[in-house]
Amino acid sequence: MGLPKGTSYSMVTLGRWVTVLCVARWWAFGPANSGDAAGAKAPGFQLAVLSSQSIPESRMSRTRRQTSYIDCALPLAEKALIAHIRREAAKRGGTGIVLGIGDDGAEIGIPRGHQALVTTDFSLENVHFRQAWHPAEAVGHRCLARGLSDIAAMGGEPLAAFLSLALPKNLSQSWVDGFVRGLLGLAARFDVSLAGGDTAQSPGGILADIVVLGSAPKGKAVRRSGAHVGDRIYVTGELGASSATLGLLRKGKRLRPAEYEAHFYPEPRIVVGRFLRERSLASAMIDLSDGLSTDLGHICDESEVGAEVEAQAIPLATIGRPGREVALHFALHGGEDYELLFTAGRRLPERIAGVRVTEIGWVTRRKVILRGKHGVGSELRPQGWEHFRESRRKRF
Repeated sequence: MGLPKGTSYSMVTLGRWVTVLCVARWWAFGPANSGDAAGAKAPGFQLAVLSSQSIPESRMSRTRRQTSYIDCALPLAEKALIAHIRREAAKRGGTGIVLGIGDDGAEIGIPRGHQALVTTDFSLENVHFRQAWHPAEAVGHRCLARGLSDIAAMGGEPLAAFLSLALPKNLSQSWVDGFVRGLLGLAARFDVSLAGGDTAQSPGGILADIVVLGSAPKGKAVRRSGAHVGDRIYVTGELGASSATLGLLRKGKRLRPAEYEAHFYPEPRIVVGRFLRERSLASAMIDLSDGLSTDLGHICDESEVGAEVEAQAIPLATIGRPGREVALHFALHGGEDYELLFTAGRRLPERIAGVRVTEIGWVTRRKVILRGKHGVGSELRPQGWEHFRESRRKRF
């Protein structure tokens, strides 16, 4: 019986006993000295599989060890973990990578006539996710989706990703495997290679930093600073699903991720962003990660303009089964929708690349105004997510 690829063991020493957890390993038995009794096993290897049991430390001292890996109670050692991630990344391929994981740096080809786009995002335990609420696959998916959404907001093409991962020593390897599976599954859909990164032991909590490299034709990337007075304001998809789902989780609801995909598995709008850039339709664009009120403010600040938004025009998401429409405040201030908010100088179709596109307002000279049902306007102040703001609760 041979060890499957990627197997290992984890163990802890308590006094003179060793507790072995989820073990698959080789034992090498041989004579301890020349005086061993006749009939003792000759030097050689045989497979022993143990599970959550204690054995005397003296027995362990008579063995030699050959490490590979399997689902363990602890994460793999750094070198084995990197090798594991490298193998998984290689299975999914990707184009444009001259040299990926394994060297001091990656070599990546940028298409002729393009400029590089680079973005980075943290995913922090108890800030952006909780293990009790989010499956590992969803955490990995969301980690990469954040970076891809930034590339989409500039009309770019994603090329490669770099993952820095800090893990606490008591985290299971199965969680790490799920995280990598979720991240690489999304990467494969957009032909993005995991080209490198870093690993470390965290003193507490999981920390993941994703860097995404993309490209756009020189001078053609869509920025936040291009909105003009009179432009129309559009959003893709529907808003508020992620924040409303988070509200249910905070109340202790047990949710099935498949019924709340906008929160657990958001879809980066790469194709829509590319379409808008290729046809020079968007004058300014941003992804909705911090909430409509906050992200619209970013466009207005960078473009030195104002805006008016019609509350009734904002497309509200439905969540769960049966579907329930979310409240307006989730769409305005919730964040993590990862839809695109953009301005355009002309009327656009109701769908682009199969994705719903909704006109919600127009660009003005100053202030951001929200108009209600009867046309009464009030200033729309940024109330979305903002780190280090004392008045804001922790996201999770």
